[in-house]
Amino acid sequence: MGNTAVVVGGGIGGLAAAIGLRRIGWEVTVVERASTLEDAGAGISLAANGLRALDELGVGEAVRDASRGQYNGGTRTPQGGWLAWMDGTALEKAVGAPIMGITRSALHRLLRDALPTESILTGYEAGPVERTGPGRVQVGCGDTVLEADLVVAADGIGSKVRSNLFPAHPGPVYSGSTVLRAITEQAVDLRTDFELTWGHGAEFGHIAFHDGRAEWHAVLNLPAGTRFADPLDELRRRFHAWHDPIPALLDATRPAAVLHHDVSELRTPLPSYTAGRTALLGDAAHAMTPNLGQGACQALEDAITLAAALAAEPTVEAALARYDAERRPRTQAVARAARQAGRMGQQLTHPLAVALRNTAMRLTPSRATTRMILRHHAWVPPQLG
Repeated sequence: MGNTAVVVGGGIGGLAAAIGLRRIGWEVTVVERASTLEDAGAGISLAANGLRALDELGVGEAVRDASRGQYNGGTRTPQGGWLAWMDGTALEKAVGAPIMGITRSALHRLLRDALPTESILTGYEAGPVERTGPGRVQVGCGDTVLEADLVVAADGIGSKVRSNLFPAHPGPVYSGSTVLRAITEQAVDLRTDFELTWGHGAEFGHIAFHDGRAEWHAVLNLPAGTRFADPLDELRRRFHAWHDPIPALLDATRPAAVLHHDVSELRTPLPSYTAGRTALLGDAAHAMTPNLGQGACQALEDAITLAAALAAEPTVEAALARYDAERRPRTQAVARAARQAGRMGQQLTHPLAVALRNTAMRLTPSRATTRMILRHHAWVPPQLG
């Protein structure tokens, strides 16, 4: 009998982990609490490190075909002035790929298509992970119990598995920012592939998709739990004087399409990403703010690293120790950098601080900006064989 694993969570990280484990010969069952996989969400940016991980999983080409390269764009002021320009062509030359924009629904479908349908169980809240004997663990799944050699907890920022494994950890905390986002109903005439615009305690950005539609997001400094009776109308009020194409993006959006989520993070780093025969992955291990666009990419890195360690090491215990040693320092460093980027970007409110930041950005050569990005994008995955 071969090795078996249960993956808790059917999001990007969980599906990627399941694909990786199957590629090294493991039998995998994914347990997802949602009764149907509706592919909710807006868009996502995939950097070169995430794309390389997808290549190693065997789905990179399909993802690229469904994506649009983000070659031109940058950061602006609300009046439309440019603070920084990012050259996607230069980034592609440096790391092999520009940032790619894709809808979350398309990425989810492509990952699911790489797995047997019967390996994904939906509508089940995974129970506690318990040890049943030497090298064996079990997870409750409705009226049944799944036994395995390994459990991968990819159940998101509110991970119940993490809470059970590390009960003393404070868990996720609110970042101070809330985000509203949507995909436009129809194509929008855009002059750039992507933009970020920073105001005082507010950000508006977009990424363009291959079909001409775009995802936009608005980030606001607000108390946790703030909600609006008419979110789209509220955004029109707040951003009506900001530069084009912001009004056009809002006008091209159905009110029902707007999603609103508070941005939380695991500000207190976990002491380990493993416990016994359980590995934490993605947001369950290192939920970070979205300011660097690295959340999904880091989850994809996790998935490849875990599978490679299990393929290379003589025991599961040795593989999990290697996974923790390789992933915890990198992901926690990226999370710190993302938090700092938010504090120096959208979250700034004092006029003097904003003016100093803007001046510094205008004076920074684009080559220096590219070098900063390379710190996160230049990761190369281990080979799964």
